[in-house]
Amino acid sequence: MGEVQVLGSWGSPYSRRVEMALKLKGVEYEFIEQDLANKSPLLLKYNPIHQKVPVLVHNGQAIAESVVILEYIDETWKGYPLLPQDPYGRARARFWAKFIDDKCYTAIWQTVWIKERKEREKAIEEASHHLKTLENELRDNKFFGGETIGLVDIVSNFFSFWPDIVQEAAGVEIVTEERFPFLCKWKIEFTSCSAIKENLPDRDKLLAYLKAQFTRSAWKY
Repeated sequence: MGEVQVLGSWGSPYSRRVEMALKLKGVEYEFIEQDLANKSPLLLKYNPIHQKVPVLVHNGQAIAESVVILEYIDETWKGYPLLPQDPYGRARARFWAKFIDDKCYTAIWQTVWIKERKEREKAIEEASHHLKTLENELRDNKFFGGETIGLVDIVSNFFSFWPDIVQEAAGVEIVTEERFPFLCKWKIEFTSCSAIKENLPDRDKLLAYLKAQFTRSAWKY
């Protein structure tokens, strides 16, 4: 199907979404690491509007925004469906993908970067509320789409790896087995898949990076 390149960042869960989808589809690709503090001419060429990762380049044509890329991958390479076949199922998957990006991710990162204790406690409460909504959608299913990993699982990849490292680096505990048993069970199933496991960042490297970022933020406890 032609040449495939991924412009991404090693520690970004958004970049990892694209790699996980390509791995599940069995698509070979070249990963081109990007330094977001010193944006490359290649990134500025292929994503001039947002100037961020990930970007998928297929036969010289660029697609930006991770969820848009996932849908493009699913429509371009058949064999392992990421989205349900029926329109209703596809619409629901798109809804939950947007909910995760707009509500869950935003709320979780606020718990990390807000400096004042009271404001952070409010942010933790909001994040927990959104995660409980997500947990109720998952319930006791193996994956969000049923028995196989789909688009919503890939969009949720952050919850499978990053929260434990954020907790260790910043001391902010959110995703615990006591609070979210279904999400924690899902995490084990999700990361047991070789295509997923192979595309998680190096834990020690990510921990060191986040610790450095959080130290510079000079929180007030």
